[in-house]
Amino acid sequence: QVQLVESGGGLVQAGGSLRLSCAASGRTYSRYIMGWFRQAPGKEREFVAAISWSGARTLYADSVKGRSTISGDNAKNTVFLQMNSLKPEDTAVYYCAADYHNVIPRTAYSEYDYWGQGTQVTVSS
Repeated sequence: QVQLVESGGGLVQAGGSLRLSCAASGRTYSRYIMGWFRQAPGKEREFVAAISWSGARTLYADSVKGRSTISGDNAKNTVFLQMNSLKPEDTAVYYCAADYHNVIPRTAYSEYDYWGQGTQVTVSS
C-alpha cells in the first residue's frame, strides 16, 4: 500500500500564492507519475498538473498553465504544486495521486492508482 498526504492548503486572497505538498509513504517505488487534481463544489474532479519521476515531463491544465509549477523531491518522495496569481475559481479540494503503471503523465483520474485525502484551497475575492 501507498499512502499520500497533502498539506499546504488554506485561505488566501485573490492574487496570492500557495504551495501544496504531497508526501508518499509505505510501499513506494522509485519511478512513478504524480498528479494533482481538484474538485470544486458542485463540479466534477478535474486535472491540474502532473510530473514524471525524472521531472523531465510535466503536464498542466490550461486553467493553471503559466501560473502554476509542479515539482518533486525524489529523495523525500514528495511532490509540490506552487500556485500563483490565485483566482476565486481555483477554490476547490486539491488531491494528489500516484500512477505506477504509466510512463507519460496522464490527465484522466482513472489512470491513477493511489489518492490522498485532499486539502482545501479557498480563494477570496
